[in-house]
Amino acid sequence: MEKLKKSLAIEFEVKDLGQMQYFLGMEVARSHKGISILQRKYVLDLLIETGILGCKPSDTPIDAEKRIKNAGNSVDIDRYQRLVGKLIYLSYTRPDIVFAVSVVSQHIHAPKVVHLEEVYKILRYLKGSIRRGLYFKKGDRKEIEIFMDTDWADSMEDRKSTTGYCTFEWGNLVT
Repeated sequence: MEKLKKSLAIEFEVKDLGQMQYFLGMEVARSHKGISILQRKYVLDLLIETGILGCKPSDTPIDAEKRIKNAGNSVDIDRYQRLVGKLIYLSYTRPDIVFAVSVVSQHIHAPKVVHLEEVYKILRYLKGSIRRGLYFKKGDRKEIEIFMDTDWADSMEDRKSTTGYCTFEWGNLVT
């Protein structure tokens, strides 16, 4: 590592900041058992920005049986797109909200009040699960596993299918 640092220092201005603890809104914590990555401060800032820091938390990010209708009054598109964009960024360390974020993302070009309410439900869920994130444990299992699920034409709006998958490398969720 020292040899690499010296080689880079010849060509570039380099500064060693030590072990990474915070990067692009992600908190990184290391232990002898593994590495955890979470976005607690990012979530707190998002809750403060939307004014719902004091809200009652939700147990789930989305109601699985509820069908979101594409009717009602329109909302501010820029605000909706900004909130959904922040949720997409947050989903990199929060696989538990990926499906809910994909549902609200489908209405990004013409959001209605009902869609904004679903975004706020995701935010209320995040309030109740603020300390969740990714954990990469050390291990000896050197396998790649992929799990997939599809609902064939289950969307009541357009009869399209939804597919989800997750990939584990060495026992750790990576996608």
